[in-house]
Amino acid sequence: MTWTPPSTAADLSASARHLILAVAFLGWAGSGLQMAVMTLAGRAATTDFLRSGNLTANLPLDPGRLLQLQATGTSPGEDYDEENSLKRIAANWNAWYQAGFLLGAAAGGLVFGWLGDRLGRVRAMALSITCYSAFSGVGYLAVTPEQLLVLRFLSGMGVGGMWPTGVSLASEAWPDVSRPMLAGLLGTSANVGLVLFNTIGYFQPVVPDSWRWTQLICATPIVLGLFVWAQVPESQRWLAARNAQGGQEGLSVLGVFQPPLLQLTLIGIALGTIPLLGGWGATQWLVFWADKAHGLADPRAKALTAIMRSSGGAIGSLMGGWLANLLGRRVTYFIISLASLAMGQYICLALTPKDYAFSAFVFALGFISTVFFGWLPLYLPELFPTHARATGSGVSFNFGRIITAAGVLAAGAITTWLNEDYGRAGSITMLVYALGMIVILFAPDTTKSKVGG
Repeated sequence: MTWTPPSTAADLSASARHLILAVAFLGWAGSGLQMAVMTLAGRAATTDFLRSGNLTANLPLDPGRLLQLQATGTSPGEDYDEENSLKRIAANWNAWYQAGFLLGAAAGGLVFGWLGDRLGRVRAMALSITCYSAFSGVGYLAVTPEQLLVLRFLSGMGVGGMWPTGVSLASEAWPDVSRPMLAGLLGTSANVGLVLFNTIGYFQPVVPDSWRWTQLICATPIVLGLFVWAQVPESQRWLAARNAQGGQEGLSVLGVFQPPLLQLTLIGIALGTIPLLGGWGATQWLVFWADKAHGLADPRAKALTAIMRSSGGAIGSLMGGWLANLLGRRVTYFIISLASLAMGQYICLALTPKDYAFSAFVFALGFISTVFFGWLPLYLPELFPTHARATGSGVSFNFGRIITAAGVLAAGAITTWLNEDYGRAGSITMLVYALGMIVILFAPDTTKSKVGG
């Protein structure tokens, strides 16, 4: 008699299903900690490295410092001018930290997604959580910016792997829950992590003399990773598919870059890149702006700005799927692109971080600009036919991360060129949302599509 593995989520107990949803939520919330850390700590870490003599304004990037084992203890020099030096390097190093993280996330999305299909959702998710936690914790020991940059890439890999493994595990355990609701819930969890970290940063300000503790906060989810490995049940659908696969392979990554899928893939990459670049290369830099404007006189200002942005984002990402169903896919994308553009331009050109209304408008922009992230989990799978759905969606989002990394470096260069004038730089980078209004006009309308399990 041949044993047949269970094939539906009904074979899981109610407690097991709730446990899976809880760890997926917490795992992505832990990813939110990783997304937030360098927004608050980036300028402080750069200042610390500058003061210690392990970074100079004349040589911002030196791969030879990767192997440095301890601080040199040397003086920056007699002509050292911290304020002017930071104007030359702070924005670029903030950009490098963000870009390294995004490139790591793109690589991790591919690597851990592949592991999730071969080792199982649970093992791959446990490894991804352990990855981003462990390498963030090692960041406590970094003595040069290059070391911290490499660690940001490695922790980004774990974050990139958390999304495909966590979403797959949760959706297979809860197939009877609407996709908009599940996507919105998991999308919101990252913003919960962002709010949590930024709230800690508000009550414990992140300054050049004390920023390393932020890396230890980001290491705490490692406990969750160990728990997932030991206690969380594997996806029954994955177990059934593994036994029934019979050696059949799915579509390769190169397959979505060939006709007739090429056009859909290019549209998917563009639609995935625009909100990512808008978030990482534009709206997130409002926190850096607040940090520069208030400086050490009010180190809590950057945390408050980050709290307002991520709090708005928690609501926006939760509502994205609902709005996409209510208004239609294309109309929703166009409206949020237009609204993000208008709100972003107003903040950058009419306000400063010291204005009373600044925080309120940052909250509003955080809400509007993250509606995209409840929209994307609905639209991208609908854009591709069944046989190319998983590969096409993954390629769209991960290639979007790669392009965004380049865009973030460009944003850093623009900000440096403008002598750290974040308002003028932001008004330029916010124009990415205008591109969204154009791209969506060429995208298929999938509002009435039915995506099967």
